[in-house]
Amino acid sequence: MSIRFVSLLSSIILMSGCVSVKRVDETNMHPEELFESGSIDATEGGETRTYAYRLLRPVDPAGNGDKPLVVFLHGMGERGSNNVDQLDYLPTWMCEPSWRERYQSFVLAVQCPGNELWVKSWDECGVPCSLIAVERVIEELIENEDIDPSRVYLTGLSMGAYGSWALAAHRPDLFAGLVPICGGGDPSTVEQLRGIPIWVFHGTSDTVVRESESIEMVSALRSAGITVGYTSLVGTGHDSWTDAYLREGAINWLFSQQRP
Repeated sequence: MSIRFVSLLSSIILMSGCVSVKRVDETNMHPEELFESGSIDATEGGETRTYAYRLLRPVDPAGNGDKPLVVFLHGMGERGSNNVDQLDYLPTWMCEPSWRERYQSFVLAVQCPGNELWVKSWDECGVPCSLIAVERVIEELIENEDIDPSRVYLTGLSMGAYGSWALAAHRPDLFAGLVPICGGGDPSTVEQLRGIPIWVFHGTSDTVVRESESIEMVSALRSAGITVGYTSLVGTGHDSWTDAYLREGAINWLFSQQRP
């Protein structure tokens, strides 16, 4: 039997409604199996670079309209080129069956190469190529997928928190909610963040990124009359993201936000 005939026969059967399509059991699948892989090009200073990313789709993409998009920026330890390490922590937790059913959303995790960072020094203008890549993927996903543009959420930990502050200030029009965890930002950019709901987390015993980095941003926002939530996790070290995501309600809060 020819391949063409088999393909035609399959199409006829599906269109006839005589068979039902059974959803693949994803219960025991690893995150790298659930997340689709992709890549995006970004250009900075005349140089084009390619960045790998992963995308998790909703369990029921066709149901109940367009879905939110969660954009996650990983920390320094997850940099590389294997397009896997950036799935640690939140992306992995979002793969849990109960989470996938509860938070019907797309999840994007771009990997920052080992020789780059999510941010430049605050003395340099613009955003680095790595964040330009994240911005480009978000725009393409909004254009091509069933994503609700009023419910795009940005969060990151450690180096990813620095990147989250920078990307939100660069493109405040994109995001309905921002959760930076144990990382600082540029206080001179707070006016660009006006209008974005923000909840910041940091551990008081963090010796990798001092809590003062988050406090500086929170103080600058409040001095400008901008509302911001801040949770100081007493006795917690650098791993404040486990508390924030799993016990403090950061994800529930993000999914309750929506741009007008």
